[in-house]
Amino acid sequence: MVRLNKYIAQSGVASRRKADELIAAGSVKVDGKTVTALGFDVEEGQAVSVGGREIRPAAKKVYIALNKPKGYITTTSDEKGRPTVMELVADAGERLFPVGRLDGPTTGLLIFTNDGDFAYALTHPKHEKPKTYRARVQGALSNEKLARLRKGVDIGGYVTAPAGIEAVKQGAGAAVVDIKISEGKNRQIRKMFTAVGCRVLDLERTAIGGVYLGPLKQGHWRKLTRAEIETLRGE
Repeated sequence: MVRLNKYIAQSGVASRRKADELIAAGSVKVDGKTVTALGFDVEEGQAVSVGGREIRPAAKKVYIALNKPKGYITTTSDEKGRPTVMELVADAGERLFPVGRLDGPTTGLLIFTNDGDFAYALTHPKHEKPKTYRARVQGALSNEKLARLRKGVDIGGYVTAPAGIEAVKQGAGAAVVDIKISEGKNRQIRKMFTAVGCRVLDLERTAIGGVYLGPLKQGHWRKLTRAEIETLRGE
């Protein structure tokens, strides 16, 4: 037997956390019957479907890195008809899902897999890997503002954890900075710069843990190396 959310994750549909949401929403059936109990166990030979589509655990685990362009939504489908990141990895040969997310205007490193346990380990708050971004911001970025960002700022009822930040280029009314955070609140970096009176013009994620974007072109993907996979797992 295997827990239903794990079965869904192993099938490359979603992470275990997202699988729990699908189960609670009544989107999952086992042998034709809707199951909403999060602790349900699937026995060998039972048929599982999500949204009317039968699923099976993937035989081969796949781990890839994508350089996400602007304008693509980090979701498996979009009711508004906007382009999604799934279109960019359609030729990967397996049914994958994104680990974490980047908002539409943000570019850079996004990881995909069909390994739900890997995705769970990578996104769980206890194991969340630091993420590095390069931001081009409008507005003067003084040493005092940099110090505030490093210490943590209030982004609307939440004070961010200490961040690593380094100025790459400073101008009279704009700057380019590298910033590393260990948490991932919605639009966190944009809100952090807003809190110190600056506006993000461009934002690119350049690294997750020990995995770097490097020379990968926008819209292209590559397989993660074994060393990168182990680094993200914390092995």
